[in-house]
Amino acid sequence: MLAAQTEIESAHTSDKTYPQREMISVEDLSLIFPSPDGEVNALSNINLNIKQGDFVSFIGPSGCGKTTLLRVIADLEKATSGGLKVNGTSAEDARLNRLYGYVFQAPGLLPWRNIRDNCALPMEISAQSSEHQTKQIDKYLKMVGLQEFHNKFPWQLSGGMQQRASIARALCLNPDLLLMDEPFGALDEITRDHMNIELLRIWAETQKTVIFVTHSIAEAVLLSTHIVVMSPRPGRIIKVIESPLPRLKTLAVRDQEAFHTLAAEIRSALADEHAID
Repeated sequence: MLAAQTEIESAHTSDKTYPQREMISVEDLSLIFPSPDGEVNALSNINLNIKQGDFVSFIGPSGCGKTTLLRVIADLEKATSGGLKVNGTSAEDARLNRLYGYVFQAPGLLPWRNIRDNCALPMEISAQSSEHQTKQIDKYLKMVGLQEFHNKFPWQLSGGMQQRASIARALCLNPDLLLMDEPFGALDEITRDHMNIELLRIWAETQKTVIFVTHSIAEAVLLSTHIVVMSPRPGRIIKVIESPLPRLKTLAVRDQEAFHTLAAEIRSALADEHAID
């Protein structure tokens, strides 16, 4: 179990070219849901610091509070107690100032809007100019490889392409932080591998801070600079593991001993305190 403050330190790798600042600061955070059968302790005494530009994965068994913690950071749930800062401001102010983009498990694209118009929606809501919308949409659809599909409707695209459109939509507001809740969980293994590599490329190109929820140890190792291992309910942080692997990777890294060593460390941490049988 971690001490009172768990801090994710900077990864000292040669491919990091930007200064880091504290992006997320969580202090003694707990969340209790009321229910007819009694209170549900969803999160308990969460302490976590995340630096700008890192790729941080939350991993743990179902029901451990991974998504709940993500939603608290996004101000979609309110903590019962404790403190939370997002880029030095409150989670509510961060939401109102559109400091983050959120990518859900399902793409959530409106079926009556084509891909371009789906990407435009958050900018329309924030009353941004048509010229700016066009510039942002062109930029990020090109980044995710969908520029030739901008007039297609969601039902005309594969699941992986729909999720790429969802990522482009989240990026169009140019947020500092990208929150991703198991975005590739419903994809087949081959498509998921492709999307993981694409996400690493997009992360490198945009230099965003990414918080990523996953159930896959291999996915966490492939993508992350840091892995936050969580316990069953009430959700607690068992361990924060800093990856020794390069920030930018290919699928070939999965054949390296360091990859398997890191995966074994995560698996061991999950087994601690009966996190898994």
